[in-house]
Amino acid sequence: MGDTHARPQRAAEEAVVTVDPHRPSRPAPVTIVEADEQHAVLAFAGDLDASALRLLEELLLDHRLRRPGAWTLDMNDLARIDLACAYALLRAVTRAPVPAVLTVRGARPAVHRTLRHAGLDAVAGFVE
Repeated sequence: MGDTHARPQRAAEEAVVTVDPHRPSRPAPVTIVEADEQHAVLAFAGDLDASALRLLEELLLDHRLRRPGAWTLDMNDLARIDLACAYALLRAVTRAPVPAVLTVRGARPAVHRTLRHAGLDAVAGFVE
């Protein structure tokens, strides 16, 4: 006799990371807030530094980011990014045979400067 109260399991692609699994006391510094066939939105918050690099690289390998032809990086709540994380973003965007169109929104001057040092300005448009 089967369990009549079994709930369907959520697909893994619907999972949302809200805490950093490597440092559970901190919220995740980056999350995929939207992803469909044409567009993906990644939201950044707090500090994106060496301690968050592994989480960032894992998230950037998410299969949902392979499909969209355009990405928006919402950096309104990002206080700081280190160069290693900026390079990880650049690698993720340029590794596809046809790189995604990239828009960086709301980057603070220090964040924008680090992204520029990594070369992201060559493949991204920046908007306030």
